[in-house]
Amino acid sequence: MKGIWQATTIFSLGMVAVCLAEPPKSFTWDPPKVVESAFSRDLGMMDSEREEYASNLAGLAVNQLIATKVAPESIARARRMFALALHLSPRNKRALVANFQLSKGILPEVSKTDYSPQVFARLLLTRGQLLEKQGGDENRRLARMFIELAAEMDPKNEDAIYASELQRLDQGEIDWTGITSSPAKTP
Repeated sequence: MKGIWQATTIFSLGMVAVCLAEPPKSFTWDPPKVVESAFSRDLGMMDSEREEYASNLAGLAVNQLIATKVAPESIARARRMFALALHLSPRNKRALVANFQLSKGILPEVSKTDYSPQVFARLLLTRGQLLEKQGGDENRRLARMFIELAAEMDPKNEDAIYASELQRLDQGEIDWTGITSSPAKTP
């Protein structure tokens, strides 16, 4: 009897190890193509701040894809995060490299980011609220996107969820196609 239990335990542990080591399933990545940024110099953010947000958005998007083993819902969210990163800073190294790797079917390595998803969600919420107060079409549009992403990144952050839901109720759903599907530039 003892031998059967040992064999069962060894078999079970072996199956757990195989499942944990299982590579992510193949995925299709439709890379966001940013020809020209949706945000001008009038946006209420300095270039260095735009670069920092872009790097962290791209890094957290990669980490989310890895953590969810490239689940379809994580692909859609990551694609929005990458597109926003590229619109904030079109030459951001982390966003460009990871977007290229994903387009080739390669899952990038885990990215070191400055913030955890929960901390970055709070930062996005706060920055979004400040952009909203600054006024202007670009600032308001980015504010809405930041607040929605904050609620998605940390579904336990009640303030972010509340702000996002108020936006949705008052102004409707955000149309991300302007960010994720930039028109091709004519030569």
